[in-house]
Amino acid sequence: MSGPSTPRDLHYRWPAEWTPHAATWLAWPHNRESWPGRFEPVPAQFARFVRTLAEFEPVRINAGGPQAMAEARRLVGDAPNVTLHDIPTNDAWCRDHGPTFLVGPADAPPALVDWGYNAWGGKYPPFDLDNLVPQRIAALQQRRVFTPGIVLEGGAIENNGRGVLLTTERCLLPPNLNGTMSRERMDGYLRDFLAVVIILWLAHCDIPGDDTDGHIDQL
Repeated sequence: MSGPSTPRDLHYRWPAEWTPHAATWLAWPHNRESWPGRFEPVPAQFARFVRTLAEFEPVRINAGGPQAMAEARRLVGDAPNVTLHDIPTNDAWCRDHGPTFLVGPADAPPALVDWGYNAWGGKYPPFDLDNLVPQRIAALQQRRVFTPGIVLEGGAIENNGRGVLLTTERCLLPPNLNGTMSRERMDGYLRDFLAVVIILWLAHCDIPGDDTDGHIDQL
């Protein structure tokens, strides 16, 4: 797992969420099954969110396919600081299926981590397009790609930008993600690909109605 080509060995690091961004990446909402019977107001509310965010930093939206792109252009296409990309998705949860962006030394190429994605343990197929999003972003921005070969959702991990990571056992270690992987082995992946030093594991993090199996961003 560890080797000369891991982000840690090449002195990349995972910045904190509050670090100034080059942009925020989102995915345009189009899957009606994610809001059964309540989808109609979602695009307009999402557009309000996008316009507010764009007042403070650039926003990049994956809106692949004719229908999603047409609606995104109609609602936010004229908004300053917003860029629409023809990158198709199955659903809108870019925090979970999108890449983890890394910061490297001054002379290092921009990079990201492409974790595998299976819609929270295969709960909501299909997820093939979502799983390809990191590679498509990397190609678009000519970023170096690190591929651990394991499943991990963005909402499952949080950090302080100084080497401390927070996560939950229930979210990262269920068999429907990476089989019988041990906590020690998962520790190794997190240290190698996110360059963290301290990993804080929370246990007994069940939330009624939680489809994510204990995402730290829900706690």
